[in-house]
Amino acid sequence: MQIAPNKVVTMHYTVSTKEDVQIDSSRDGNPMSFLHGQHFLIKGLEDALVGKVAGDKFVAEVAPENAYGERHDELIQLVPKSMFEGMDVEVGMQFRATTDDGDQSVMIIDITDDEVVVDGNHPLSGVTLKFDVEVLAVRDATEEELAHGHVHGEGGCGHEH
Repeated sequence: MQIAPNKVVTMHYTVSTKEDVQIDSSRDGNPMSFLHGQHFLIKGLEDALVGKVAGDKFVAEVAPENAYGERHDELIQLVPKSMFEGMDVEVGMQFRATTDDGDQSVMIIDITDDEVVVDGNHPLSGVTLKFDVEVLAVRDATEEELAHGHVHGEGGCGHEH
């Protein structure tokens, strides 16, 4: 059975930068299962999976525009350190910030005596990703999975809808 929308796909993957710096992998744990076509994966990887079958192994290079987007300098802002009064802030901390456009995830990338530099870009924005994939299984989704928009394990999905 070929991978197409509304098929449940089970796969192992390793994702790295194009310079072979590993970012994540399922190979030391459980494989990933997802409902194809529900935008669970980044577009470039989901597109690369179309037509594949159980047993296929491949490497897909995904450009930023089909992954986490390009970096945008305007999403890097200087915030007065006084706004963090009473907090022990460190480079690398992530938190939700309220902006004019609503809540946004940001990461602290620098701290000076007077200011904190926050970055609203996704940490992988601007990065070309390389996925090493092994398709383990492909099956039709159940009616319940289609109705809920995600894969259910044995005994259901374990939560209320």
